[in-house]
Amino acid sequence: MDNKKRLAYAIIRFLHDQLRHGGLLSDAQESLEVAIQCLETAFGVTLEDSNLALTQTLPEIFEAAAGKGQEMPQNLRSPEVTPPSEEDSAEAERLKTEGNEQMKVENFEAAVHFYGKAIELNPANAVYFCNRKAAYSKLGNYAGAVQDCERAICIDPSYSKAYGRMGLALSSLNKHAEAVAYYKKALELDPDNETYKSNLKIAELKLREAPSPTGGLGSIDIAGLLNNPGFMSMASNLMNSPQLQQLMSGVISGSHNPLGTPGTNPSQNDLASLIQAGQQFAQQMQQQNPELIEQLRNQIRSQTPSASNDDQQE
Repeated sequence: MDNKKRLAYAIIRFLHDQLRHGGLLSDAQESLEVAIQCLETAFGVTLEDSNLALTQTLPEIFEAAAGKGQEMPQNLRSPEVTPPSEEDSAEAERLKTEGNEQMKVENFEAAVHFYGKAIELNPANAVYFCNRKAAYSKLGNYAGAVQDCERAICIDPSYSKAYGRMGLALSSLNKHAEAVAYYKKALELDPDNETYKSNLKIAELKLREAPSPTGGLGSIDIAGLLNNPGFMSMASNLMNSPQLQQLMSGVISGSHNPLGTPGTNPSQNDLASLIQAGQQFAQQMQQQNPELIEQLRNQIRSQTPSASNDDQQE
């Protein structure tokens, strides 16, 4: 059995115990959760791999080793990370830049290739993983995007863009609760970032929203529209229109045929007139209050988190 996996399992188990019984603050708990995800991804181990469990817990092993002054066996020590040479660093930067160029022309598979080559030369650079995450997301590989964000966060826990991009990837997987946590962390590190603020609101909305009984309005702010003076004024004008009142009266009584076309079903004519009135109302709204129309459009667009940060490579 791979001793490194055993050690990773022991650490993950210890961190889980700290989450349950450590009495930690919420920020510290969140940091431990990120650390657990990083370890699980790096070593391919989860808490369910009970076959990796040792007879002693990590604290017991530590106490025994500390008490006896024993050194940890060589095969359990973490390997030292050798920093890349200047030549490798320069080549990695060149490959990253080429990846960025491929992103601009929407050649995302090529971008993944170049970022991957940069990572091979310098695996300790969080930017490379974060950039490759953006390419993975464009290809719909959200699982790969999540893993790259985890690696970036492990390398640089203060890298706000990695948390923001993790939120995007999780939102794409409909994991909105987790996305909220990462957007909040991104805002802690970059409080003035408007994209993080906007995406946080959207993720929180996704958590709260229930299926719409109308089946078509989604989460458009109906209450806001009803409180909008411009909208209510135009709606009032339309409802007070003699033409519409006459039309509705005819629809209700079933006797009104505003088109007066011989041999035509009155109900069909009434429906056509109602649709025409609705179109006139929409045109009137556009002409009299274009700001309101833009507001409605923005509400519809807001159903999808902004990926603007994914389009800004470093």
